[in-house]
Amino acid sequence: MSDSVRSELQGTIVSIEVAAGDTVPAGATLALVESMKLHHEITAPIDGAVLDVVVEVGSTVHPGDVVVELGPVPDSATVPVAAAEATTGPRGLERRDLSDVLARRHLGTDDARPEAVERRRARQRRTARENVADLIDDGTFVEYGPLVIAAQAKRRSHDDLVTRTPADGMIGGIGTVNGDRFDGSDARVIAVSYDYTVMAGTQGHRNHRKKDRLFELAERLELPVVFFTEGGGGRPGDTDTGGVTGLNCLAFTWFARLSGTVPLIGVNAGYCFAGNAAILGCCDVVIATEDSNIGMGGPAMIEGGGLGVYAPTDVGPMSVQRVNGVVDLVARDEEHATALAARYLSYFQGATDDWSCADQTELRDVVPVDRLRSYDVHDAIERLFDTGSVLELRREFGIGMITALARVEGRPVGVIANNPAHLAGAIDSDGSDKAARFMQLCDAHDLPIVTLVDTPGMMVGPDVEETALVRHCSRLFVTGANVSVPMISVVLRKSYGLGAQAMMGGSTKAPLACVAWPTGEFGGMGLEGAVELGYRKELEACSDDRERSALYRELVDRLYERGKALSIAEYFEIDDVIDPAESRRWISTLLESTPPRHTGVRTRPHVDTW
Repeated sequence: MSDSVRSELQGTIVSIEVAAGDTVPAGATLALVESMKLHHEITAPIDGAVLDVVVEVGSTVHPGDVVVELGPVPDSATVPVAAAEATTGPRGLERRDLSDVLARRHLGTDDARPEAVERRRARQRRTARENVADLIDDGTFVEYGPLVIAAQAKRRSHDDLVTRTPADGMIGGIGTVNGDRFDGSDARVIAVSYDYTVMAGTQGHRNHRKKDRLFELAERLELPVVFFTEGGGGRPGDTDTGGVTGLNCLAFTWFARLSGTVPLIGVNAGYCFAGNAAILGCCDVVIATEDSNIGMGGPAMIEGGGLGVYAPTDVGPMSVQRVNGVVDLVARDEEHATALAARYLSYFQGATDDWSCADQTELRDVVPVDRLRSYDVHDAIERLFDTGSVLELRREFGIGMITALARVEGRPVGVIANNPAHLAGAIDSDGSDKAARFMQLCDAHDLPIVTLVDTPGMMVGPDVEETALVRHCSRLFVTGANVSVPMISVVLRKSYGLGAQAMMGGSTKAPLACVAWPTGEFGGMGLEGAVELGYRKELEACSDDRERSALYRELVDRLYERGKALSIAEYFEIDDVIDPAESRRWISTLLESTPPRHTGVRTRPHVDTW
């Protein structure tokens, strides 16, 4: 009894792999038939002995034509073991095509570049791949463009480019961050890093194209971007670009368009100049190590402009950038910076279940009974929100205003608080810009806003007007009135004039709730100013300073009684006066009551870089 093995398609026999008398296992290749320029295997359906080969090389076959006749295996014969079954360990590594790819990919790893790694170690720096590996959860990174080389074939050999310009100086791909706390796409992120060991981390023609691809993915997949930006800016040495100036590069356009769409996190250690600094400056948050230097032009550009000769360390040191508002978070080193990036990202990844909070009765004693006694508002922030959840941004800039990310029962929120330790909480230009931009950030990425109010109003005087306060403080009104996320305001003490209104979106009735602690006091302007302005004649009529001082205190006390929180609540200008220990319950109740924002609805076009 025989088994006819037939062709399943029309073609030409180009190879016969067996002869009559051979014993073959099931799955063994009997012949190859070429059809439409591809070679297709004709295999044995069962273990068997070859009785006859019906065709020869060059024969044309049609579907159903017999190619080989198989018979049963003789008792005296042994069936060979199929090659697939004989293989042990990793399969396919003996293939030349795969081994070539693996060898080439290895050339871009740190293990293959010990001299480059050693140069980083000499500067107490990590490699780009080490930073990305530290950020991304183990085994989750998928890299785009690792085989790309610099566009310099007209001036360098191919072998040199492969060896010395791996990935064209930029590593990028998709992975997960905080995957132990967040599931699925919530944990996904696009991570990008310039590689300073490749031509000083400069922006090459092809790594611009890689950025374009990754930014496109960020928009299509709605994934956050974490970008390590160390590098020297544009690279003039690329020769294979097909252009002259490179001004038609689209990377900056695509990246800027991501603003307000997905979280953008910039991380820097070391030098960051020109185009690299532009990428960093477009980010929602800038995290930089203490030894960073950040500037829109490096030493060569400054000297080329005839502006003098400077060392890289003279340009944009952290002593400047941490107090002028460029840097949001200052890190000790790259490890700390990467940890801060992961922590910052977590607030935009969702709620957590593991939380605790301080004894809320401690809030009762944060604000002194003496209304003239100062206090540290950080004590209120740290106790009011989940323990260990507060991450303050731009701490050394606009110090009269505190902006922070935090959590309430695991839910992420944005916190804006007046700082009574600076100008008694009066709002100046820097504080206005800081708070308005933070409102935009929260609104863009769906974080509810909690404002803690203690301000005598806008700062006044000729000096502050020189800072364009009229324009800067008005940002708070325009931004606050247009946010679409929930806003909740808690008055800790002073709530006076335009400054107080600006902290609440323009009115005590603009937030979902405006509640006050028992220490709250309200007025169209500060009590002392109101007395001096409204009762000037009466005070001037006093016969001596003692009488004038007594009348002044009496009038201030009278206005305080009228403007204290309990009195204001009687007129329903605020929603309630509460025990400070009830603050979290108010906040969590409103957060639970807020419907989710419709996905895909973008209400704010971007987050201002300032």
